[in-house]
Amino acid sequence: MYLKVKRIIDLTLSLVAILLLSPLLLIIAVVIKIESKGKVIFKQKRVGKGKTPFYIYKFRTMRSDTPRETPTHLLNNPDMYITRIGKILRKLSLDELPQLFNIIKGEMSIVGPRPALWNQYDLIEERDKYGANAIRPGLTGWAQVNGRDELPIEVKAKYDGEYVDRLSFWFDIRIFFMTICWVLFAKGVKEGATIGSKRGTINNTKEL
Repeated sequence: MYLKVKRIIDLTLSLVAILLLSPLLLIIAVVIKIESKGKVIFKQKRVGKGKTPFYIYKFRTMRSDTPRETPTHLLNNPDMYITRIGKILRKLSLDELPQLFNIIKGEMSIVGPRPALWNQYDLIEERDKYGANAIRPGLTGWAQVNGRDELPIEVKAKYDGEYVDRLSFWFDIRIFFMTICWVLFAKGVKEGATIGSKRGTINNTKEL
């Protein structure tokens, strides 16, 4: 029952957020375009509800000459590729705002497991154990407020499974406000080749 209400809440809040944040979205788009060559928005293939692929939207935060198909955490010096505005957007998670349109399209939810990359096979496999691939992925989630990029795949999947088990309106509210704290203090964010990778897993990818 809550899943139906959750969809209505997602749609309503996303529409309101886009209307209220439209000046900010426009400013970010203009600054990105002025600072470096390339598209303002880029698409990235992710795994959605029922493991159905979809393309997530993000503001571009890296230069157009960044090695393609190379995740940020595998770059030796990611800072040299991230634009000045990109560093700010990533620190404040503002590069994720275009995903409000993914939510409107029904591909994502405000709260849920963060959508895995199409080639994040180990995470997808682990989530299958907990039924976490059966619900819409989220803009933020229980794993994101319990470690984010610092979490090993197995632990992240367990948190995603716990979210499925505890799914409720009040749990979503708790995660939403915890997310605000995490974003403000940029907790759990990792960049560069120092991040471990299990079986080629991509934990913090920012593709062009």
